[in-house]
Amino acid sequence: MSMKDTIASKLTAEFSPKLLEVIDESHLHAGHSGWREGGETHFRIRIVSTAFQNQNRVAVHRMINKALSEELEQRVHALAIDARAE
Repeated sequence: MSMKDTIASKLTAEFSPKLLEVIDESHLHAGHSGWREGGETHFRIRIVSTAFQNQNRVAVHRMINKALSEELEQRVHALAIDARAE
C-alpha cells in the first residue's frame, strides 16, 4: 500500500470525513531536507469532519498528527493540513 493510501485509510478510519484529499507533494521538494528518492515524504491533506467541531486549529492538528504518528516517525517528513469542521 502506498503512503498516500495509508494516510487516507487511517484518516478515514479515525475521523469519518465528509471530504478527504491526500496529495503527494514530494516532487516539489526534491533535493530539500527530508526528501528521499521515490518520494512519499511530503503531503498535503484537506479534510472536513464533524470530529473537528468545537476544536481549535492546534487541537485539530494534534488529532491528525496523533492519528498519523507512525507515518510521521518513519517516512513522512512534512504534512500540510487544511482541516475544517463539517
